[in-house]
Amino acid sequence: MNKITKFFSHRFSPVLLAVILLCTVSLMTRIALMLFSVHNIDWSIANVVRIFMIGILYDMAAASFACIPIVIYLWIFPARWYRKKVSRILLFVYFFIVVLTLMFNAVSEWFFWEEFSVRYNFIAVDYLVYTTEVIGNIRQSYPINTILAIMILFAVAVVFLLRKLIWPVNYVEQRFKKRSVYALLLLSLPLLVYFGLSHKWKYLSSNQYVNELSGNGMYDFGFAFWNNQLDYNTFYKTLPISKVTSIIQHILTEATDTRKISYTSRIVDNKQPENKMNVVLISVESLSTEFLGCFGNNQHITPELDKLAETGMLFTNLYASGTRTVRGLEALSLCIPPTPGQSIVKRPDNRNLFTLGSVFRSKGYHSRFIYGGYGYFDNMTEFFSNNGYEVTDRSALSDSEIHYSNIWGVADEDLFTLSIRELDKDYQNAKPFFAQIMTVSNHRPYTYPEGRIDIPSKTSREGAVKYTDYAIGKFIREASQKPWFSNTLFIIVADHCASSAGKVELPVDKYHIPMIFYAPGHIAPSRFEKLTAQLDIGPTILGYLNFRYESKFFGHDVFKMEDTEQRAFISTYQSLGYIRDGKLVVLDPNKKVNTFRPDFKTGGSTKIPNDEKLTNETISYYQLASFLYQKKLYQQER
Repeated sequence: MNKITKFFSHRFSPVLLAVILLCTVSLMTRIALMLFSVHNIDWSIANVVRIFMIGILYDMAAASFACIPIVIYLWIFPARWYRKKVSRILLFVYFFIVVLTLMFNAVSEWFFWEEFSVRYNFIAVDYLVYTTEVIGNIRQSYPINTILAIMILFAVAVVFLLRKLIWPVNYVEQRFKKRSVYALLLLSLPLLVYFGLSHKWKYLSSNQYVNELSGNGMYDFGFAFWNNQLDYNTFYKTLPISKVTSIIQHILTEATDTRKISYTSRIVDNKQPENKMNVVLISVESLSTEFLGCFGNNQHITPELDKLAETGMLFTNLYASGTRTVRGLEALSLCIPPTPGQSIVKRPDNRNLFTLGSVFRSKGYHSRFIYGGYGYFDNMTEFFSNNGYEVTDRSALSDSEIHYSNIWGVADEDLFTLSIRELDKDYQNAKPFFAQIMTVSNHRPYTYPEGRIDIPSKTSREGAVKYTDYAIGKFIREASQKPWFSNTLFIIVADHCASSAGKVELPVDKYHIPMIFYAPGHIAPSRFEKLTAQLDIGPTILGYLNFRYESKFFGHDVFKMEDTEQRAFISTYQSLGYIRDGKLVVLDPNKKVNTFRPDFKTGGSTKIPNDEKLTNETISYYQLASFLYQKKLYQQER
């Protein structure tokens, strides 16, 4: 113990102690997450070495930034200050904050990994903006007060045990000049990390879990914070814009009843008389196909949706654009491929865009967006109200009309009660309506009114799925008593899957979502089995209604789609995927392009050689989508 004390008697020894603490907690966190994901890791010596060797590199990188305050403190203050009692207290407070932060981060990483199976990323940074909802969700999902109390007690205990190392009794003083040498060397480390360490070094394995475990949560959070916008031309492989437009124009005008104008703009000229049915588009939170009985689930948690699937048209081969609600909203409203970084729903310069709502409005419809939470979340009110929709959220409900609510919004049954009230107004005003309704109940903490279903509230996601299913069934039954029901097309579709985690970067099975077209007397029971992208939904609805309109949409009417035109888009905030002909092309930053043969059941994939034509098609879709947004060419024509 004396040797250790002597070793830690150096002026900057607390810095070393802080680094040891951070690396130790990071290592323990890595091991815990690894054990939690033991069945998803491709176990090999190479992968184990990657997890721990690359992991310690990022741990040290995170430590270099965390230690900046204490390095400056130990450097600047003279010996007479350092020997004072107040200095000792400040050091103890610093280490208390360090230990508490490390514990808080470790617990947070565990919960984040449990939800997304990744380290902190763009989503974690995004959640910082909505602290009320996120903190409320955490408080409703976990015994947060107990967890915090345990962490505080643990931090106090650690600081007490390490008190002689934090402020050694036999401290050896150093002159300012010598301190400056040590301080400048230590402060050069974060600069070296900032300019020399690459975030892509952890992506050396074909197994996504190995890559994520190789990282460090705090470092990844910092990286995501500084890199939450990705310019396509800077980070991704490109083609000459003239070639890009030529490729996409050719694809989009291959369909019947279309005529090219410019870029993606074209006239969709349906020959049949327009059918001005009302349209209700229900976007269901986190509804994977794996929950539905019509897709093989035997838990009987979606009896209402299964009935609708039997009596309507079930789309069996539909894929979501992304892994978050804003990506689903983007695909459903803009019908555009996902651009890298943040969803357009949350970006600046996103007003007056060409949307599904604006097309319906041009046809004399009242276009609505109805949401069970507060519309400021995820910028929904700002986006939809400036792009052809009237927004109605939970603030339109009185307290007496709300049977239950949690931090995300009112229970889905109350959302649908609000929706019927608003749709009745349109009918009474002799106004055809298009309403996009966004549910919230199928989201952690999975709480809902008691007595509705046979699974108690806050039990599991399966319970939340069954409650949302109950609410949708109740809504359809109540709507069927309305005079507008017989002339209304209902579309029920997921915004994204419940989980996006997989062994590979883009596991295709984690993007497979259900959709049902339901209109008794108009649509016969059937299944639509062609590959469909989420961005095709808008044009398909308009095609079903035989609308003639000028379109900027990248999607097409799948009812008129040839077999050779089938394709889908899937993405994370930085990986852009394109599915066609049984192949998956993935565009990644650093201008990387890889092609895989995906397994649509397991989500796995096998790397295959790139196909030039398919690669160019993939690049063209994503490059042109980014180009049109950046150049403000996706706006409506005034």
